[in-house]
Amino acid sequence: MLNALTIDVEDYYHVSAFESVVRPDSWNQFESRVENNTLRILDLLDEYGPRATFFILGYVAERHPGLIQAIQQRGHEIASHGYSHRRIYMQTPEQFCAETRKAKKIVEDIIGQVVLGYRAASYSITEKSLWALDILAEEGFCYDSSIFPVRHDLYGIPGHQRFACAIERGNRGLLEIPLSTIRIGGMNLPVAGGGYLRLFPYALTRWAVSRLNQWERQPAVVYFHPWEIDPEQPRIKSGWISRLRHYTNLRGMEEKLRKLLSGFSFGPIREVFASALDRPRIKVNAA
Repeated sequence: MLNALTIDVEDYYHVSAFESVVRPDSWNQFESRVENNTLRILDLLDEYGPRATFFILGYVAERHPGLIQAIQQRGHEIASHGYSHRRIYMQTPEQFCAETRKAKKIVEDIIGQVVLGYRAASYSITEKSLWALDILAEEGFCYDSSIFPVRHDLYGIPGHQRFACAIERGNRGLLEIPLSTIRIGGMNLPVAGGGYLRLFPYALTRWAVSRLNQWERQPAVVYFHPWEIDPEQPRIKSGWISRLRHYTNLRGMEEKLRKLLSGFSFGPIREVFASALDRPRIKVNAA
């Protein structure tokens, strides 16, 4: 089964875990490492063969347009990760609409193509910000991959459907593609991405993706960030929870990715969910 491979293109100092100690107006004071790390990922994907969906932060696209063009030229899908990596539920609908429109235009002007997909900073479409789906539909996105059906202090809608579902928002349809979970003991366990991929033993990730593919007949949605393959990145002083989430097992991440890429089949979202994106949307509850 073809699984969805997704990369959220942001730098190490953009993450929500550091937002209390790193203000956006200080970003230009930090060493940027996103270009070199993303180029390493492109080389890794060339080595193993799969194509992926790259969710591009508008701030990064503005400063590294050549990187975005390189991602496109190597055959990968380009999607939007918003502009400033500010969580949606910390914005007003008007602020979110303006930022989303700005980010989409920046990327589209670089690649010369319409951007179909969106992923929120820190998966921040929650029950408090479901209104964002209406804005995404109105702005012309075909799919969103922001909802994590888990309990977490920063994100999550535990009761949301675990697999891709079509949602009717006003006069437009939107395909929601949740991040992957495994259902165990009445709870959804997050798997196959980011910190969960770094923190959990690879054997657990392999079992989870196999279970999704073979038992539930569903593709996994794997995600990670360029900074997660960069153990030499500068350390930012912050709370111990943020440091634990961000820095744990950075040195082992590339090897885990290599095991995943050699053990499973992957493609971009536009390919993995092509049939669902092509069919008319059906109305379902958003949560």
